[in-house]
Amino acid sequence: MTKITIHADRRSSRIEPEIQGQFAEHLGRCIYEGIYVGEDSDIPNVNGMRKDVVEALKAIRVPVLRWPGGCFADEYHWMDGIGPCAERKRMINTNWGGLVEDNSFGTHEYMELCRQLGCRTYITGNLGSGTPREMSEWVEYMTFSGESPMADLRRRNGRDEPWQVDYFGVGNESWGCGGFMRPSYYADLYRRYGTFVRDYGQRKRIRKIACGPNADDWQWMRTVLADCCTPGKRDAGRMMDGISLHYYTVPGEDWDHKGDASVFTTEEYYRTLAKAWRMETLLDKYCDILDEYDPEGRIGLIVDEWGTWYDVEPGTNPGFLYQQNTMRDAIVAAITLNLFNLYSRRVRMANIAQTVNVLQAMVLTDGERMVKTPTYHVFDLFKEHQGGVLLDTTAEPEFVSSGEDKVPLVSLSSSMDESGRICLTVANASASDSVTIPVEVSGRSCRVVRGRILAGAPDDKNTFDDPEKVTVRDFFADLVDGSYFCAEMPPCSVASFILE
Repeated sequence: MTKITIHADRRSSRIEPEIQGQFAEHLGRCIYEGIYVGEDSDIPNVNGMRKDVVEALKAIRVPVLRWPGGCFADEYHWMDGIGPCAERKRMINTNWGGLVEDNSFGTHEYMELCRQLGCRTYITGNLGSGTPREMSEWVEYMTFSGESPMADLRRRNGRDEPWQVDYFGVGNESWGCGGFMRPSYYADLYRRYGTFVRDYGQRKRIRKIACGPNADDWQWMRTVLADCCTPGKRDAGRMMDGISLHYYTVPGEDWDHKGDASVFTTEEYYRTLAKAWRMETLLDKYCDILDEYDPEGRIGLIVDEWGTWYDVEPGTNPGFLYQQNTMRDAIVAAITLNLFNLYSRRVRMANIAQTVNVLQAMVLTDGERMVKTPTYHVFDLFKEHQGGVLLDTTAEPEFVSSGEDKVPLVSLSSSMDESGRICLTVANASASDSVTIPVEVSGRSCRVVRGRILAGAPDDKNTFDDPEKVTVRDFFADLVDGSYFCAEMPPCSVASFILE
């Protein structure tokens, strides 16, 4: 039994909706076939965007979409993706599969997708093989409302009004595929390129994101912050609004043997969860480093690539990173999203990799067919946290283990929205045992509690032949005296409770 107490009168940081952001790269079948099929496709679409995929993503309130990469971003030249599709330059996607990229999905199409989703925009600029002029002119093309060469070019391509660019990443993984740079060299380039990411009279200014570290590269974070900020000074965040962090949960022995996505042992299940919990150590350490260089709290930690990464499905292109998605992934997603909530004083945005058909995807597609993954349903359960205020929530610690890997039995977080509604999300990580969870609300009285739950065996998954095997169902609990209820959570399950 794990008793949870929600302290409704102890409120802290705002949980930014962007914490539940998505990432769509020109990789495998994420963009093409997954999101964009073109206006002439037999698959129902609106301006080339798959209706089923867009409707599914709207239902989980996607707040922001990162594009065009990823590694692809530092080989992407935006002018190749504008103008009539038949005249756009074709290129080889050397990062992912070596296929021809016809650039039929470019700036105008991305902005149209964000319009249909009703989400914010997050563009990653080409620092690795591009120039400051190229980056500057892209921003001008997208955002300038006056008379200029790039604004006039946009108008000739059919768009009179400028778009809103909410976030702009200055390079991607510059320590790796983005150029294998040293942190001090990247910091100098960030200062140079970032200078020319200007605000052209937008309604809101562009928030600039610097390339941060891979996993536990503390020195990268310290060097970039030291070179771009004045430690301990009030202007620490003047040059950047956020700095990224990338961390993938890889349960296998190494990157060449990452493990199977849907066939695994109990020991591998707990090893995966233990590696997911490593995110807590990373967040804790990086928050401390940011506090040192940015005591005013202006710079956000942007976890713009995260999720599980396994070996590709047998018979698929190794460069497409297509993998199945099970209840194990659902538990990883719940652990990670709860951690982002708990560290929301610094974590301002996160982008799971990736939205469709790649890595830990929300949905999978096969021709006209689409299936929602267990991870999709976790995002559906967590969406009520968006924009809420984090509440202090305590629980008696318990652990579950197999072999050497010991993980917390329960992962949780709670928040309160502007109307006073409380959202509590809980995951039971045990692969075999139910857990009784008494929940007490301190500091206020409630009238009703409504629950929803996702549960199944760790290897349960949705397929095109059985798309509803894992799905959310109602989960009933009786509220006693306006402050107490008890829930019996089955093994390997994720639940959300709304208290009003």
